[in-house]
Amino acid sequence: MCGIVGYVGPKDATRVLLQGLKRLEYRGYDSAGLALINCAGGLDVVKRAGKLAALEAAVAAAKPSGHCGIAHTRWATHGAPTETNAHPHVSGASDIALVHNGIIENADALRRRLQAEGFVFTSETDTEAVVHLVDFLWKDGIDMEEAVAAAVSRVEGTYGIAVVSSRDPGKIVVARLGSPLLIGVGKDGEMLAGSDAAAVVSHTREVVYLDEGDYAAITAEGYRTFHRTHGEVDRSVHQVTWDLATLEKGGFDHFMLKEIFDQPNSLRDVMRGRLLEEEGDAKLGGIAGHEFALGRVRRIVVTACGTSWHAGLVGEYMMEELARVPVDVEYASEFRYRNPVIEEGTLILAVSQSGETADTLSAMEQASGKGARLLTICNVEGSQATRLAEGTILIKAGLEIGVASTKTFLGSLTALYLLALYLGVKRGKVSESALAHNLEGLASLPSAVGGVVANQGQYKSLAHNFFKFTNFLFLGRGLNYPIAMEGALKLKEVSYIHAEGYPAGETKHGPIALIDGNMPVVALVPADPWHDKMMNNISEVKTRGGVVIAIATEGDEDVSGKADHVIYIPKVKPELLPMVTAVPLQLLAYHIAVRRGCDVDQPRNLAKSVTGE
Repeated sequence: MCGIVGYVGPKDATRVLLQGLKRLEYRGYDSAGLALINCAGGLDVVKRAGKLAALEAAVAAAKPSGHCGIAHTRWATHGAPTETNAHPHVSGASDIALVHNGIIENADALRRRLQAEGFVFTSETDTEAVVHLVDFLWKDGIDMEEAVAAAVSRVEGTYGIAVVSSRDPGKIVVARLGSPLLIGVGKDGEMLAGSDAAAVVSHTREVVYLDEGDYAAITAEGYRTFHRTHGEVDRSVHQVTWDLATLEKGGFDHFMLKEIFDQPNSLRDVMRGRLLEEEGDAKLGGIAGHEFALGRVRRIVVTACGTSWHAGLVGEYMMEELARVPVDVEYASEFRYRNPVIEEGTLILAVSQSGETADTLSAMEQASGKGARLLTICNVEGSQATRLAEGTILIKAGLEIGVASTKTFLGSLTALYLLALYLGVKRGKVSESALAHNLEGLASLPSAVGGVVANQGQYKSLAHNFFKFTNFLFLGRGLNYPIAMEGALKLKEVSYIHAEGYPAGETKHGPIALIDGNMPVVALVPADPWHDKMMNNISEVKTRGGVVIAIATEGDEDVSGKADHVIYIPKVKPELLPMVTAVPLQLLAYHIAVRRGCDVDQPRNLAKSVTGE
């Protein structure tokens, strides 16, 4: 959701900023802009509604030049995606420019107060109030960073901001609360800022993640970090480890397809160093030191949003079965506004691919305030979730560009399974032989998933047959009920077709009324304990004239005799099926979206990292 890039150094800042914005396109946006301190010490601002190409054309015409600047891609929350509402926003004298991610909840009150002081507003955004507030508070004798700190102390809500000014050229001031920001530590007088490591990794792999309440002053000579209540602070430097090639499509038509194909490798990565087949053991280094506490857990609450919530539902089955501990799965967006019961022995497990999802972070903070222990499953080391939690299980999927999560979903499922095994061993519920059996099954997963992605022709054929339909129903039972919901979500996200995932046992309680030839039904019917029940559900659909696409295990001829279309998957242990059945649903959604001409990597109205409510 939105993207920020900042640069100060010897190079032409325009080129660096545009390159950084391109790296952030995957986050989702509807307008873009940049502000430069030009060679004469003034401030040049260029911004456009629409895709980045429109901004590039405007920059090429205006030819702004300078060595210090900030840039932004906006995902609209306050005001339509217009040039006026695009960032950066500037002060009345056009000597301060500011970009912002997040939501300013007291923007209306700030606007009224500043208007009373004579400030003129030109946009509908909440952000414009902040730049005028900085202007209002920037008095003689104080630095720009002090003015920014004074302004954000009066702000309610979430923000990641970057500011430049012709009053203090050669400096960028950044601040964060609830919206991620980092500093890129370059060499030879080159420093960067970004909302994501992707924005800076072409120039440096050394990044400093700002903590909640931090702000920083960045110049060509270096940076200083401060906390709004603790004064100047030191923040550690992290190394970005993922390959820069992740930011390229590598011959694939879309990042989403590339990332689906990358899933066998990402599964190996999430298991590498943790799956010790020869020793018959699984290790989770990110939670080392918490073994005793984990063995005494009496209840687990998984909190997450979207795709991560679906992963949590699968994890509920896994942890209850293997560790014999009660598990509740909560939407973080609901959990954060309740007064939940957190008893002694409650473990909060937050699942977030980005580690910056605003609702999930708020849920973690609320639970921590009630005395709960916190763990997180996350794909981004150094993200806010990993800093809030006592322990982290990294997904290790590498950077995921496609807005619709694919490889991070499978990585989350695998991490949850490893945690379930780990808890089962610590709680004495998983025997040595059972552990060896499960580890053997996990080791076979990359090969099984590789077998699923190999046959693209079948998915293209299905897409040709079904791309004109406007409604789909996905059915599953047990472990595959959450996968049915995830399959429906994927189709909705990338193709804009209405789809619902339902527990198959509930079809008679309403959804069966919708069944006819215009409502394709995707049925998950692999070889598992619910197979025969699912076969009955398929019969019910066919009796009512429905069209069935079945996901079944290789060799299951009974399914082919009932369903209209069958996608076969390799045989795996029933408890590991979600990691395999999810993949054909990803591919089905992808190919239908492509056939419909949709923007697969950047679906409309969606953002990769949801840092606002």
